[in-house]
Amino acid sequence: MSRVHIWSLLVLAVMIWLLVLLEPILMPFFISIILAYLGDPLTDWLEAKGLSRRWAVSVVFLVLTLTLVLAIVVLVPLLGRQLRQLIDALPEVFAWVQTVALPWVQSFTGVDLSTDFDQLRQTLMSNWKETSTYAAVILAQISRSGLALALLIANLALIPVVTFYLLLDWDRLKGRIRDLLPRRYEPTITHLAVQCDEVLSAFLRGQLLVMLSLGVVYAVGLTVIGIQFGILIGVLAGLASIVPYLGVIVGLVVAALVAFFQYGDLLHLVGVGVVFAIGQMLEGMVLQPLLLGDKIGLHPVAVIFAVLAGGQLFGFTGILLALPVAAVIMVLLRYLHERYKNSDLYEASESSNGDEGL
Repeated sequence: MSRVHIWSLLVLAVMIWLLVLLEPILMPFFISIILAYLGDPLTDWLEAKGLSRRWAVSVVFLVLTLTLVLAIVVLVPLLGRQLRQLIDALPEVFAWVQTVALPWVQSFTGVDLSTDFDQLRQTLMSNWKETSTYAAVILAQISRSGLALALLIANLALIPVVTFYLLLDWDRLKGRIRDLLPRRYEPTITHLAVQCDEVLSAFLRGQLLVMLSLGVVYAVGLTVIGIQFGILIGVLAGLASIVPYLGVIVGLVVAALVAFFQYGDLLHLVGVGVVFAIGQMLEGMVLQPLLLGDKIGLHPVAVIFAVLAGGQLFGFTGILLALPVAAVIMVLLRYLHERYKNSDLYEASESSNGDEGL
């Protein structure tokens, strides 16, 4: 191993050590980096239309702020109201399962599940109450601790400030980083960085827009046909759409159950199926070709593993870093695979296999 490689590994180890050491204060900065990355294409487009960089950033920043405020003012209260209604309806659902569903199952299978279900119901209800109690205790402790509350407010206040300045200097920062790269490796690193950007843009920008669009379609469609908790189910299905087909499966099952308990007829079940069928057709024929095109995204299994691993290792900061790191790793693995396929080692193994065949 050459001295350059040794120094590179040392620098990487120091960066990981600093990341672990500074993890408690990095969350607002990583959120700002993600927001700046998402807003940079629109900023560049406005700049190409004749606006100065500062005015373009101001417009994008205003759009992001209004979107966030609209979500907080309109969407959060609606979701909270529907979530409370869902919690209030749980006892009726448990009662129906215990008095109707379980006897029906027992009549066909001969297995009595009433005792097990009663224990499960008591466990779920007690854990739900404990979770609410723990949440109240945590909120009370935060409100009593002036320092913790001040740190929370400071972190939230940092996000818009850091996002604005990152957007303002985004292209300049990329240029300076590129100028610092060793000239010998600069073309290769730049090529890999472009591939990482394609993967991230396909997923973060394209897939998130697909998820948002599907969530709106499902929420509006379910609300129009009169399904309770339509907005909540639409948001859940949209978020689950991060994995292909998971969103439609989760949303369809939950919405069908709600429609069955609410109306008990076939018409509304068919309506639920129509809503999700329309969503799937829009995704396949409009959303994915328009928002994703032929870009290469992350594999669903890689997405799930990256998010879980990042959360396990570094908490919320790790979740924010999971997808960018997974994209970089995937691009590097693809690059190493291509290097291996073009190497003498691979050619030698092919020649050896050919000789054995003879």
